[in-house]
Amino acid sequence: MKFRSERDALVDMLATANRAVGGRGGSSPVLQGLLLTCAGNMLSVTGTDLDLTIQVTGEVIGIDDGNCVIPARLSTDIVRRLEPGAVTFEDEGDHITIAAARSTFKLQTYPVVEFPPVGRAGEPAAQLDEGTLGEAVRQVVRAASHDDGRPLLTGVLVSHIDGALRLVATDSYRMAMRDLRGANTLPGQEDLLVPARALSELQRLPGADGTEGGGTVGVAASGSEITFWQGNVQISTRLLEGRYPDYKQLIPEGYPNRLHLGKETFLSALRRVQLLVRDNTTPVRLSMRPGGVDLSVQSQDVGDAAEAVDGDFTGEDLVIAFNPSYLIDGVEAVSGDEVIVETADASRAATVRGAEDNDFRYLLMPVRVS
Repeated sequence: MKFRSERDALVDMLATANRAVGGRGGSSPVLQGLLLTCAGNMLSVTGTDLDLTIQVTGEVIGIDDGNCVIPARLSTDIVRRLEPGAVTFEDEGDHITIAAARSTFKLQTYPVVEFPPVGRAGEPAAQLDEGTLGEAVRQVVRAASHDDGRPLLTGVLVSHIDGALRLVATDSYRMAMRDLRGANTLPGQEDLLVPARALSELQRLPGADGTEGGGTVGVAASGSEITFWQGNVQISTRLLEGRYPDYKQLIPEGYPNRLHLGKETFLSALRRVQLLVRDNTTPVRLSMRPGGVDLSVQSQDVGDAAEAVDGDFTGEDLVIAFNPSYLIDGVEAVSGDEVIVETADASRAATVRGAEDNDFRYLLMPVRVS
């Protein structure tokens, strides 16, 4: 195998595929590598940890067809540090030569036969707007658990609700839910439990934040795997198995108390009083009253902080406390310039949502304080 490519294009391909390497895969050394396959003027770069696979394709100047498995992180770092311009890769059996300008590197390669079999999945069964999906993923994955001891909660539930796709994630302390209305559903599929890690990688791709606009993400699912196509990138991941908690019973029918605030003003105040928080046991107290809310943090051995935020409040005066990081996460996830915090009492879950957006809701359990 031999090909030539511009450094910047090549490092983007290597770095993207590299994000699937070294995750939760087994101990096989070849899983620390990237599979490079050159056919004509097309190069495919694949990284996998057996749970997550990322495959990137791009145009190069192909000289000799073939494939090899190169050290993922070292190769990526080398190409990134080369001088701008053309980079040549040449497979020479048990090692690969990377050359550019006056730099030459020879790296040991892994046996291709030991690399897990991968290939492009079939065709997408549905197309989703990449900006809308990226925004939904951004809002929801933050609530997924990072605890591998509770594998179901590390996933995002994708279900069909009234002709829309609903994304749900919870770590049992908070829950994020977003409806994608008008989205093409996945035909013939029941609810899917997609690892949040795979969706986070999808969100990192260009266009997923909606800045480029107009693009789509292809989606196809089988009984055990789901695949996303975006541009020249294919992301495949194993679906999680098991019954997801019944999240619907957590959603209250209504709230007696409603606090309406400017999003950025509220966020800025929360971040200021959070400066005194030194551990996860220190809550932020919200004293809701007509005209707004008073924020306070009392941190032993550090000090106290207090700030008032103007807003509209309807209901009975209430003091409720939250984990400040979780509350900030929920407010950040809201689209638009205004946020609404709905509460029942100091012991039941509150909801954070946008003032004019009913498609996203963030439920947050309060912290009990004396």
